[in-house]
Amino acid sequence: MNSAMQWFVYLIECCDGSIYTGITTDVARRFAEHASGRGARYTRARPPRQLLAVLTAANRSEASQIEYRIKQLTPLAKRQLAQSISGPLQQRKD
Repeated sequence: MNSAMQWFVYLIECCDGSIYTGITTDVARRFAEHASGRGARYTRARPPRQLLAVLTAANRSEASQIEYRIKQLTPLAKRQLAQSISGPLQQRKD
């Protein structure tokens, strides 16, 4: 396995407004898996609406640590984090 592989922590807003946090080496592929129902159990029950933010990590261990810390945050704090990373979220037109 390539130890120089780039890891990412990502936040997805689900259809019910909740936020899912995960790690991957390929954000686009993983989001597509979640969207198609082949992702985590959580997103199979709550399909993703949009990708909120992506953070980079040096390795899997660091990505897991960041993911853990984000999962301890309140939903509001997760949204504020996503906004600070990605800028203001666009208004949805549902």
